[in-house]
Amino acid sequence: MEERRPDPVRPTDDEARALARRLLAEADHAALGVLDPETGGPHVTRVAVASADGVPLTLISSLSHHTAALRADPRCSLLVGEPGPRGDPLTHPRLTLLALARPAPPDERAALRALWLARHPKARLYVDFADFAFVRLVPSGAHLNGGFGRAYRLGPADLRDPPGAALRQPPPASA
Repeated sequence: MEERRPDPVRPTDDEARALARRLLAEADHAALGVLDPETGGPHVTRVAVASADGVPLTLISSLSHHTAALRADPRCSLLVGEPGPRGDPLTHPRLTLLALARPAPPDERAALRALWLARHPKARLYVDFADFAFVRLVPSGAHLNGGFGRAYRLGPADLRDPPGAALRQPPPASA
């Protein structure tokens, strides 16, 4: 009889939730994974992001390959977390979201534009181009690798700020 290995994933705790929320809040860019509509295979690209209460937002062009992929199939993944300047890059925390891409409603564009430009001021050059639109990446779950031996599964509620928490505004990206 084959011996089963123990599950390496730890029970989700407040420390894991806080780390996941921090990684989302601090992310300026992320790797976006989509399903190629022509081949069905994976396609990964880098996108700019901002996050509000556990839901990442991105600004994408209708001319991009990943936009066509998201229109064909809104399932996607988003990897946030950058390696630090020292040590093995695989020991630094990172978070992979499993999400559905949802276009932001037109009536929210002004508020999202202000949020976006506060975070990405250089986007002022193209944010109003007709081919650009805001898309929310609504999480259905997440996998957190908090460093060596620190793996967790999280749900959408784990990524949202706790009730009554003060809104955290990460520092804006340098201009």
